[in-house]
Amino acid sequence: MAVNKLEREFFRKLNALVEPAVRRGLGSPRIAPAGLIVLESVGFKTGQPRRTPLAAMRLGSYVFVSTVRGERSFWVKNLQKQPRVRYFRGGREHEARAFVLAPGKKYKRPKSLPPLIGALTDAFAGHAPAGWALAVLMPAK
Repeated sequence: MAVNKLEREFFRKLNALVEPAVRRGLGSPRIAPAGLIVLESVGFKTGQPRRTPLAAMRLGSYVFVSTVRGERSFWVKNLQKQPRVRYFRGGREHEARAFVLAPGKKYKRPKSLPPLIGALTDAFAGHAPAGWALAVLMPAK
């Protein structure tokens, strides 16, 4: 239990340092498809906004974020409870709906995903290492 608390505190402090710069656009995926974004979700316990800097990969208007700490990452739990999110990329705010692939969650791909994005989520769902989680941020309509 002490390790989880230490890990949580480490990421809170790291995120507090990194989040303002990433939200302004530092390290965002622009020309290169991979970089950093800030995900703004709703806390699954508190209902309060939570901002988390995450490594991301952009494919067109879709953004993939992942973690090896799937069951311990609060942003994953937040998206499972409330999939409507905002994220900051390149200093700009974007509205999205998250599709989460996580341990213990039944996989059912949204029909609205384009073929390439759907194929990538199918591959991840079939070959994801234990403990990982992935979210696809789909443009809000």
